[in-house]
Amino acid sequence: MSASECLATDWRTVGYEDGVVGYSGNRIGQYRKACGEHGITPDLAAYQQGREQGLREFCKPLNGFRVGARGKGYDGVCPAELDEAFLGAYQSGRQLYTMRSRVGSTAQEISSMRAELERIDADLVSVGAQILDSSITQEHRAQLLVESKHMAERRGEIKARIPQLEATLAVYQRELDDYRAALPFVE
Repeated sequence: MSASECLATDWRTVGYEDGVVGYSGNRIGQYRKACGEHGITPDLAAYQQGREQGLREFCKPLNGFRVGARGKGYDGVCPAELDEAFLGAYQSGRQLYTMRSRVGSTAQEISSMRAELERIDADLVSVGAQILDSSITQEHRAQLLVESKHMAERRGEIKARIPQLEATLAVYQRELDDYRAALPFVE
């Protein structure tokens, strides 16, 4: 912050803005350091008043749910009388985030395995054509046969794994749908 910014700053507003997004109270230390370089001290009382007011906005249960559903952390900044309701809603949102992530990562794993399966199929065709080429050496043909054996084994592993993952994904999706249906908050 420049000297003019430090002098012109409405510390109550800065505190409110920090509170409304859930920043911890030690952010004032960053402002003190920045303004201290210019010999200016922020108004701590005004900052704290503004931050407390901002925290009252931040610490609403619906906001706790939203923060958790976005996978954001919570630093325990809410006043004691608001913390329990905020934290309960935050944990519900965090559970939703975890369940969504589980569905997404399983779907991504299935997609990756299908792409790998396509690559293996293409490689098997290519290797098969090379094996049939009469101009290659016996050693090279033997290497290609070993490669094709390994690719076929991997292909079999993937073909067996995909249905397992699809079943798991169906379970995760059903759990997510059930959880969403039971939520007291609208996403």
